[in-house]
Order: sequence, then C-alpha cells, then structure tokens
Amino acid sequence: MAAAARVLNISASAVAQQLHALEREMGAPLLLRVGRTMRMTEQGARVLAPARKLLRDATDLRGIAQEGEVTGELWLGACTTPLTGLLPDILAGVSKTFPQVNIHIQSGNSAQLFVDVEAGKLDAALVLEAPYPLPKTCDWLLLREEPLIVLAPRALADRDPLDLLREEPLIRYDRNQWGGRSAEVYLNELGIVPRERFELNALNAIAMMVDRGLGVSIVPDWTPPWPEGIDIVRLQLPERRIGRRIGIVWSRSSVRMRLVTVLLQESARLSAIGSKPSARRDEARP
Repeated sequence: MAAAARVLNISASAVAQQLHALEREMGAPLLLRVGRTMRMTEQGARVLAPARKLLRDATDLRGIAQEGEVTGELWLGACTTPLTGLLPDILAGVSKTFPQVNIHIQSGNSAQLFVDVEAGKLDAALVLEAPYPLPKTCDWLLLREEPLIVLAPRALADRDPLDLLREEPLIRYDRNQWGGRSAEVYLNELGIVPRERFELNALNAIAMMVDRGLGVSIVPDWTPPWPEGIDIVRLQLPERRIGRRIGIVWSRSSVRMRLVTVLLQESARLSAIGSKPSARRDEARP
C-alpha cells in the first residue's frame, strides 16, 4: 500500500479507499491482509492479466488520439547479449527523442522471445536470428553479425588458432543453443575433434575460464561489455565464419507499430555506426 501510494503520489489511506471501492464494484475481494503483509486472492489473480491488458489498451488509445506526438507503451524482449550490449544505447536514443514512450523489457532466451512476439505478448524483441523461416506475421531487422573467434590465454597468443582447437582443452559454447551451433558445424567441417572440458551457455563465464587457463574456446565475437580484469586474446580464424546474427523481430500486426517503427529507426542508426571497421582482432579485452 505504501509503495503504491508513493508511485501515485497520494496517501496510503486513499489507495486503500480506491481498492475497497474496486472490490465493491467487482463483487469480490482482490487482496487479503496476512499479518503485516498482503497477498492476492484467487479472484484478484484471475482479473490481474485482463486488467493489465485494459490499461495497455487505454494507453494505446491515447497514443492513437495524439497523432502528432509519439506516445504510449512498448513491450520489448531481449536475450542476454543484446540486453547489455545493444539495448542500453538504443533505449537512450529512443528516450532522448521520444520521452513520452514507456518501454517494458522482458529478458529471456531467443526461442521463447520469438514465441512471445508471434503470440502478441511482446511487440518486438532483440534476439539471435532463428534457425528456421519466420512466420508471415513477423518481420526481422539484422543489427549485427558476429564472426567466430578463438579465445585463448595470452601465453598462447602466438599459436595457430586451429592447432589450439585441436590440442588444448575446449570450453564449449553450448551446442544445443542457437548461438553455439555454428561453432559445432565449423569444427565438424574441419574434422576437429576437441578435448572437451566444459560446456555452458554463458559467454562471460567462458571468457573468465579461458583467463584462468582452463582451456580455449570458439565463440561469436560478442558485443561488450566483457568481464573486467581478464587477460586473453581473440584470434581470427583462417576464414571468416559468422557465429551468429543479432537483430530485432517484431509483429506486423502490433497495434503499437508507430512505437515499433521508432525502435527500428534508432536501432538501424546505431547499427550503421557500429558497423564501421574496428581495431585489431587479436587484442585482449579488458
């Protein structure tokens, strides 16, 4: 009650009065006090999702009515890498240009976020490119391509990257995830059977393990931030091979298409800036 009062800038007793009035109108208790805490009743849980949808629809109506001004709420998903590497800069640009747009962010893996966009639970999502054709109800904008690289301790910087994959213990990027399949395909094509030590779906953790001398890894050259304080090298492969592609998937039928367009424009602008040639690929990440 106190937290709701602070958000609404009214007294806690006023919040309680509004809640009681809503319960009388609904004909059912929505919250139940248990000691010094409150919990939702079964009836309250049933009406929560429809109530949230009503509020979203009301916000959408205001945005539609105010044709000259971009306002409203956008429901956006993001998987781990773009959540920290791409999304903050995109949101900064959108918020600066369109301060009346409120964005709700849901994190998750790419496969689930694709499902949520297709089902209309999310308007758009920053995800890895799907290994299957998109449904006709969705569209896709590529933002970044990440080539495969070999991560190695600095002491091994002068070694051939393919020899490292053959001879050193491998810390494998999870081959069951979308992002790890390309490395598996590349190793199979070259006939390299590595000495596997660990397999996990966490790029920052892989970089830390390489720094500790536990092995080498073949991973996509992902967007910073990287772990601080590590001393590793990023070695190019003999041929450029894309490890994964990151972009935005969105629903063509979204009623918030004006807001999705704003997101796409800012994302494309930043993607064009970030596509400029970068520095050497064999340098360590701090």
